[in-house]
Amino acid sequence: MAAALEARWLDLGHDVRRFGPHEAGCAFLAAPAPGVRGRARHAARVIWFSTVGTIRARRAVRALPEGAVSICHNDALAGDVYVNHGVLTSAMKARGHFAWRMMRNPLHLITTVRDLYRYRAGVHQVVVNLSDSDCRTLVGSYGLPRERAVVIPNGVHLARFVPASPSERDSARQALGIPRDVAVAVFVGHEFERKGLPLLLAAASDLPDHHVVVVGGTPQQIDSARADLSAEVAARVHWTGRIPDPRRALAASDVLVLPSAYEANPLVVLEALASGLQVVATPVGSVPDTLVNDDVARVVDLSVDGVRNGLRALAASRRVTPRIELQARARDRAAPTSWDRVAQSYLDLFENLRPRRTPTV
Repeated sequence: MAAALEARWLDLGHDVRRFGPHEAGCAFLAAPAPGVRGRARHAARVIWFSTVGTIRARRAVRALPEGAVSICHNDALAGDVYVNHGVLTSAMKARGHFAWRMMRNPLHLITTVRDLYRYRAGVHQVVVNLSDSDCRTLVGSYGLPRERAVVIPNGVHLARFVPASPSERDSARQALGIPRDVAVAVFVGHEFERKGLPLLLAAASDLPDHHVVVVGGTPQQIDSARADLSAEVAARVHWTGRIPDPRRALAASDVLVLPSAYEANPLVVLEALASGLQVVATPVGSVPDTLVNDDVARVVDLSVDGVRNGLRALAASRRVTPRIELQARARDRAAPTSWDRVAQSYLDLFENLRPRRTPTV
């Protein structure tokens, strides 16, 4: 998100500067790592940015030219504007066993205390939320004053994500080993459980005319998920693993399925719509702001029945509505959240701020 906004603002001629791990002094923690080592690095990075990184970030903000606006996208307690990418406690509650999930990971408790301070102490002039639901949570549960909360959703690269032509669709399916004329549902995400992959696979077991493409996950996650499938279903599930670009998988598919327990603003929904796909999703985060039940989308409950019924309804609409028409309707749904419009929404917000160079807390 930060990179997309930066690129658009640079195109418009604005002076954009970064404060990242190098400037915060924790570049040595930025490199990804597998397993326990990776989780330890992540925890150390969060704590560093919340403490040492905050001190350095505030110094950097004070050194900015008069009139510059500072934006925080991460763990530092600094900046005129903070972009809230999700509410930890909401995510844990949505997944169930809230107390156990919070207590088993001390970082969750540290993050919760830090964020209570962030929102109640006036660290930032404005907090940007990606969805109405997260905005309501911060105002109602975290004590954020309503006048300091706004909603600006994620954006989508409309020039990058476009509907596939018939030949591109056939080529993508051939590359994945998928028959030409079957229904294809795609799942994109690394957190299989939270994002609902088991629900999709269970629903697909009752839909023999549907194939499933799974984008994301580690080899261990894929092996575990595959082990639970019958031979018949396994033959209809195609695993890509972690790939840098999901467009080939989207091109091969008819519908994106995201039966997630929690999301703030699922960017993949916008990317799928821009790519001309139908969408089945649960009413999490910005989904209710973006989707309505029609021939392009189904907002369903978090259950196998919900996913199955959503897939059946959209398959029925494909039988009576030309593909090119469905693609156009899906893309129209994504158009209001182009990165051009989102970047301008931020610029409009900045016009009403009076940047401060001395921290108030």
